[in-house]
Amino acid sequence: IKEIRMTESFTPVKQKPAKELRPMLGAILLGLILFIAAVVAWCYYTASLRKAERLKTELMDLRPEGFVIRNQNGEVVFRLAFRSGSLDLESCSKEGEILSCTRSDRGPLNFFIQTVKPKDTVMCYRVRWEEFAAGPAVEHTMFWEDAHWYGGSEMSTQHWPIRLAGYQEPVPYVTSDVYSFRDSFGGILERYWLSSKAAAIKINDSVPFHLGFNATERALFFQARYKDSPYKPPPGQQPFPELSYRVCVGSDVTSIHKYMVRRYFNKPSKIPSENSFRYPIWSTWALYKKDIEQDKVLDFAEKIKKYHFNCSHIEIDDMYMKAYGDFDFDPIKFPNATEMFTKLRNDGFKVTLWIHPFIHKDSSNFGVGIERQLFIKEPSGRLPAMVEWWNGIGAILDFTNPAARDWFQSHLRQLRHKYGISSFKFDAGETSYLPKLHESLVAPLLLELAGEVTDTGDPIIRPIWWISPRDEATHKIDSQFLIGDTLMVAPVLEMGKQERDVYLPMGKWRSYKGELFEKTPVLLTDYPVDLDEIAYFLWVS
Repeated sequence: IKEIRMTESFTPVKQKPAKELRPMLGAILLGLILFIAAVVAWCYYTASLRKAERLKTELMDLRPEGFVIRNQNGEVVFRLAFRSGSLDLESCSKEGEILSCTRSDRGPLNFFIQTVKPKDTVMCYRVRWEEFAAGPAVEHTMFWEDAHWYGGSEMSTQHWPIRLAGYQEPVPYVTSDVYSFRDSFGGILERYWLSSKAAAIKINDSVPFHLGFNATERALFFQARYKDSPYKPPPGQQPFPELSYRVCVGSDVTSIHKYMVRRYFNKPSKIPSENSFRYPIWSTWALYKKDIEQDKVLDFAEKIKKYHFNCSHIEIDDMYMKAYGDFDFDPIKFPNATEMFTKLRNDGFKVTLWIHPFIHKDSSNFGVGIERQLFIKEPSGRLPAMVEWWNGIGAILDFTNPAARDWFQSHLRQLRHKYGISSFKFDAGETSYLPKLHESLVAPLLLELAGEVTDTGDPIIRPIWWISPRDEATHKIDSQFLIGDTLMVAPVLEMGKQERDVYLPMGKWRSYKGELFEKTPVLLTDYPVDLDEIAYFLWVS
């Protein structure tokens, strides 16, 4: 009996510690796992630090998300972030002065930084990021930090140093008419920026370059892409975007700028006329605008002499031709242009002519341009792309075509030799005058309607009453028209006007400015239209 009692009393004592040990063992096991994970993480972290330390190159520190460059004093003078992806540092290696990586978080790539020290006081870095896929853009962000920055493009409102406002996603870095397109880039632009902290960056000319900015972050967005872009890859190459540039740092802003200019920019081959530095250029536009003729030009020169101003350059501006694109003087307005030029030269004047790349349909050269295929063409490649500029509608010479360049230059040489012209003023023709609206809105609609014409016989260009035949007001409208049933155009036809009346028939219409008109029919009186705009309305429902 005693043995049984001892056994009974002993058995619970064995079971109780086993139950209590289970959570204790679990906690120990969990702690061991966490300890191992911490050790692994620490080892990975220290290995990454050692890797990053090995990837340092002179004054640059490379990180997965970007890099910084310091000057000799250890101060950060340039900071850049990889906005479109992060580098996988495990794929990076360094041989000599070249640091290269083969992967990012988006996939394989070709990335390298080459260190170059051209002078004791200058350190440069050649950077290249190339994707192996056609779709994604490559984008890097350069931060202004607390430095002043200079360079870039001509803007409608020019600040010195650069001062930007708001936010702009990257757009093609191409020339435009800043008077008509206030937020665009002007006719002069360089892929070059200079910092007051003696850092400079030059984007390579081969890059399909787009520029944006964020004023809040004090940042510029440098982007390379071919998708939805005017840039095209070289013939025979895949549309893989590549962003490549050079960053140089020096001892001061002047010396680094001098180095960059001498290294990456061509020097002028000749010195312009001394008179153009010393004396004013007298333009007929300032006094006569388009109303010029031979007697007025000679009278203009006489007034300059009469009031004892310098007889330097006279620029004969707009409307000396009979039609835009003639490349010669209107024989009615200038009955003896040769005699006029002789008189001006004898009086000590050099003469400049205003030149542009537009050829109007009433010019004698319009047929020549079509026959020789000298013009930029619409998407089908069969017809010239007629574009609107500030003097009407015309074709524009395709200067990527060597034949067009030679033809244009030959006419300028003829003008120079015939009249003794000393120089030309090149104006207009920025990329903003390419047929953007026509390509994006009108051309697709025209192609769609053209496919329907063979079935329905309906005209492509239609009167307003076409969609509202019982509205008597539409019967009298002769200055608005439809393209198909959904696009209504209301051009301004009076010279100098910046408004017009627009009649909207029954339906819901959205203007090109984004305004929605639902209470129709309605007459919009004095509807504002800028000189560089064409009023149009899209039928919503």
